[in-house]
Amino acid sequence: MNTLAYHGPGPWILFVPVFWAIVVAGAVLLLRRTVWRGRGPGRAPWQNRPVRDDNSPLSVLGRRFASGEIDEDEYWRRLSVLDEEFGRGRGGAA
Repeated sequence: MNTLAYHGPGPWILFVPVFWAIVVAGAVLLLRRTVWRGRGPGRAPWQNRPVRDDNSPLSVLGRRFASGEIDEDEYWRRLSVLDEEFGRGRGGAA
C-alpha cells in the first residue's frame, strides 16, 4: 500500500499566478508614480507637477471673462493684444 499517494497540486498552485499579478501591478504602479507622471497636457517635461501661473495675464483675463467683468468682444480684443505680446507674435517671423 502506497502511503504517499499523489492528491493533485494543492492550494500552493495559486502562488505563481498571484505572484505575477502582484509583480505586474507593482510595475504599473511604479511607472505611474515616476515615469508617466510628468506627461500630459499642462505639464513641463522637466517637472513632475502641473505648470500653473494663476497670476499670468492670460489667466487673469480668463477669470475676468468667466466672472462676467468683461464681455466677449472685450475678451477677444484683449486676448489678441496679449497673444501678440506673450504668445505666437513674440518669437515668430515678422
